[in-house]
Amino acid sequence: MSTIQNPSGSPERPDIELHDLTLGYERHPAVHHLSLKLPPGSLVAVVGPNGAGKSTLLKALAGQLNPIGGHISGLGSQQRVACLPQRSGIDRSFPISVEELALLGLWHEVGALGRYNAGHRRDCHAALAAVGLLGFEKRAIDTLSGGQFQRALFARLILQDAPVVLLDEPFAAIDQRTTADLLALLHLWHAQRKTVVAVLHDLAQVREHFPHTLMLAREPVAWGRTADVVTANHWARALQLQEPFDDGAGPCGAPSTGAAMRTAHGLPA
Repeated sequence: MSTIQNPSGSPERPDIELHDLTLGYERHPAVHHLSLKLPPGSLVAVVGPNGAGKSTLLKALAGQLNPIGGHISGLGSQQRVACLPQRSGIDRSFPISVEELALLGLWHEVGALGRYNAGHRRDCHAALAAVGLLGFEKRAIDTLSGGQFQRALFARLILQDAPVVLLDEPFAAIDQRTTADLLALLHLWHAQRKTVVAVLHDLAQVREHFPHTLMLAREPVAWGRTADVVTANHWARALQLQEPFDDGAGPCGAPSTGAAMRTAHGLPA
């Protein structure tokens, strides 16, 4: 099992561990035999071709998809998870203001009744200021640009204040300034020892901002330091492994020797 070294050496929160994890839909595997360990404070990019199982992996980490095989430890009731789905899956026509959207991040404190006090609203305004949206509190979300809407979603993540943050293509189709501001927020979370896992497509962005990377193509292609993972050879291997979803696929068998070796030795000790 691969692991990232704990930056501080003090595991005050449990490691997130994936044990021979296989994921899929209606028993058809989408991610095969993935094993790795993430200590608190990890900042990890997940990359791979379209259909490689990246979003499927995030759904499993968020508790939205049960494994076909193997298991995940260190999540669930042990530590809260904040998840940002792809923007294409969010209904922006819902009649809600920017402030109301951000305040949803306090669900873990206020519950279904949503009775926000003055302190909650102060925290909300501070979160909106942190993402550059102070003064937008009463704006309807359907009037926002793509970048502004993504900033509002990040304000909600700030208020969730979860130790684990999962992001599915957080910088897709937004402007460069917004991307830079939100990347700075990710680095702040990393400094605060939050565990951040992000699905990304921009490999240059991954090289610059993410110290560790998992490359998937249904099975783990490479895992470890980004400079060692994001290479032309690994990307060619990922494209080679990419194949259409097969409705006639049989049961998922044991991992190949190559896949097992890539998983076991993706990171240096």
